[in-house]
This record gives sequence, C-alpha cells and structure tokens, in this order.
Amino acid sequence: MQAIQSLAVFCGSKAGNNPAYINDATQIGTLMAQQNIELIYGGGGKGLMGAVANAVLNNGGKVTGIIPTVLLSWEQQHTALTHLIEVADMHVRKRMMYDKSDAAIILPGGFGTLDELFEMLTWNQLSIHSKKIFILNTAGFYNHLIAHIATMHAADFLYTTAVSSFSVATNPLEIFDALSPFSTLK
Repeated sequence: MQAIQSLAVFCGSKAGNNPAYINDATQIGTLMAQQNIELIYGGGGKGLMGAVANAVLNNGGKVTGIIPTVLLSWEQQHTALTHLIEVADMHVRKRMMYDKSDAAIILPGGFGTLDELFEMLTWNQLSIHSKKIFILNTAGFYNHLIAHIATMHAADFLYTTAVSSFSVATNPLEIFDALSPFSTLK
C-alpha cells in the first residue's frame, strides 16, 4: 500500500451523546498527527469535526478544512486551521475533500456524514476512484447500517467492488494498523 499522506475524515458537527465518539475522534486526530498525516475535513469547529481537528493541531499536525459558505456559521468555522478553503456548495466540498485525500475515515455523524459515505462508495463502485474507506463503528454506532449494506449485497443490488471498497473498524488503532501494516502502534 502506498504511504498515506492525507486522510479525509467525515463526521458529525455535533458530538453525539456517547463520550466514546469524542474519544475516538480525538484519538484519530492524535494518531494522524503522530504519523504526519494531514487531516482533510469539513472545516467546522464543533462536535466531532472540531475534536478531530483540535487533536491534529494540538499534536503539531496539519489540517485543511473545506467549508461551504452556507455552513460558515452553522458548523462554526474553525479559526485555527493550517488551511481553510471556502467553497460554493456541499458538492464542491465533497469532491475537493476526496481529491485532496489518499483515503477516508467515516466517524459517527448524521445525514451529511451518510451522504459523504454513500457518495464515496458509489464513486468506488463506478470506478471513479479506488481509495480505501474506513468506517469507525464506535460503540456499535454503524451496526444497523453495516447489516443493511450486507442485506443489499445479499439481495444482489451491489457489485463486489462496492462491498470490498470499505473496511469496518471498532477502534482507531485498527484503522492505522491497516493503513500501515508495519506500524508499531499496537
């Protein structure tokens, strides 16, 4: 596997009601900074978005935020990023996040996070890209979604490439072990 230099992280602009969500987002950011992997994310300063960005920044890493003008106040734009790119809309944001990253991590989130996940999976299925996608199933957050994807596959609505284009992890270290097979992080 080619060395990962940047990761897109798609996640909620809210923190959720389980402290494990913030803990895992913070650990993702810390591990990214420790391995000199740049964070590419939505540019928000609150919720899981803010937690992962702050963890990267607090550990000396680089962060590029990409935020649509309409969300500057909604997601409370992060003001201490390495780079902040303001774009016209959500479609441009997703595409730019994808283009600037080597792989993607999906943390817990809402409709926007699911939209980003499914667009990436669709692009993968259509061979628009072949970047690896990791779903972090913190505290079983994505159990039902993963089961539904298995149902879609069993009912023959998905192509094999769609199912093989993502991996599910239960903790951040599993993702970084998969990204770096010779990692000393255990």
